[in-house]
Amino acid sequence: MRFKALIAAGLASLLALSACGSDTAPTTNDTPAGGETTAAQGTEGGAGGDVGVFTWWAEGSEKVGLEALEKRFKETFPNDNFVNLAVAGGAGSNAQAKLEADLQNNNPPDSFQGHAGAELFDYIQAEQIVPVNDVMDELGGANVFPQNLLDLISVDGDIFSIPSNVHRSNVAWVNPEVLDKAGVSHDAPADLDAWIADMDKLKAAGVETPLAIGTAPWTQVHFFESVLLAELGTDAYNALFADGDWKDAKVASAVSKYAKLLSFANTGGADDWPQATDMVIDGKAAYNVMGDWAVAQFNEKGKVDGEDYLYWPTPGTDGTFLFLADSFTLPKGAPNTEGAKDWLRLVGSAEGQKDFNLAKGSIPARTDVSVDDFPPYQQSAMESFKNDKIASSIAHGAATSNAWKGEIQAAVSGFWTNKDEAAFVDALAKAAENFR
Repeated sequence: MRFKALIAAGLASLLALSACGSDTAPTTNDTPAGGETTAAQGTEGGAGGDVGVFTWWAEGSEKVGLEALEKRFKETFPNDNFVNLAVAGGAGSNAQAKLEADLQNNNPPDSFQGHAGAELFDYIQAEQIVPVNDVMDELGGANVFPQNLLDLISVDGDIFSIPSNVHRSNVAWVNPEVLDKAGVSHDAPADLDAWIADMDKLKAAGVETPLAIGTAPWTQVHFFESVLLAELGTDAYNALFADGDWKDAKVASAVSKYAKLLSFANTGGADDWPQATDMVIDGKAAYNVMGDWAVAQFNEKGKVDGEDYLYWPTPGTDGTFLFLADSFTLPKGAPNTEGAKDWLRLVGSAEGQKDFNLAKGSIPARTDVSVDDFPPYQQSAMESFKNDKIASSIAHGAATSNAWKGEIQAAVSGFWTNKDEAAFVDALAKAAENFR
């Protein structure tokens, strides 16, 4: 199957998710469906030996989530020795560069983190990962994972990774105390124009930085995709990755509103997402748009949901779940194949997904983990994933290949510096021509 056909198949699955959201959410059933789904499959106590796991979960709530998985892994597979190969750099920008070099040099880890969707197809096309159908069958397959999610990690009937979670990208995190300084409502603005008007009020009231954003390029792409979604709407946004027009007037309008929103943002002081989120936590900014891994950052610092912080879909995107999912692979030539499969069994188990997602702020990819086990934010995300339309994240590999994402990121970074709106739109359109 040719590469562009793989991308098309993945996008078709995302569009199917959008149409069938009600069939893809975690339920309140505590009993695993479909048979044997616990982590303790395979050799009792584990295969033995070192199991090197490569991620970019090196700080903040992501690190906490990985530590929760590591603890459960050691308890479940005491014969295996977990080796943490995490590389710092939000959304994997640094880690993916190192991983690419390691894979090209035939030096793979035992398992590595990837994103379900178009990004995963890069590794499949390069024949750098192998199918894990046997592990997925042990875990319960389509009885416990949404079929549309399985489609995003499958090619020609083979499954190439085990999903650990589902994340929502389009979340605005809000400090209500900062809003109160300008008499701004705690309710979500109806659209981007209303949000810009609120930021004008905050500026006029002396709030120096209404909007916090990281200077790392991926954080800017993360913010831009929410603005693009808000301006185009779900169907037109998703179509951009199939046959939509990147030179459409609504794309240009999204770029203009993105430029206006950036005029309310910090120009430094937040290299990556934890620092930008901390600006909201510390009352130095009113808003930050970040994935739901940010909720653990608030909770870790003792902040109370509904009192110290609020959250809503990025204005203009209510009713849409901007989707990404982390998953783990079995690389071709992994030093400890059976140990890697132990890790995949744990990642895909009900208990592993409960531990991990409680710590990280995401929601389980499995459908049989109880909603009641989770705090309010995750319950709201589960409800949205069940009922709302689904759109695909650019920044986190669901919508685009790594190469296409790289060109979009370069265009966003260039705009951060030069603010040339026409050049930005042209660069986005050129990137689509190159990779679509």
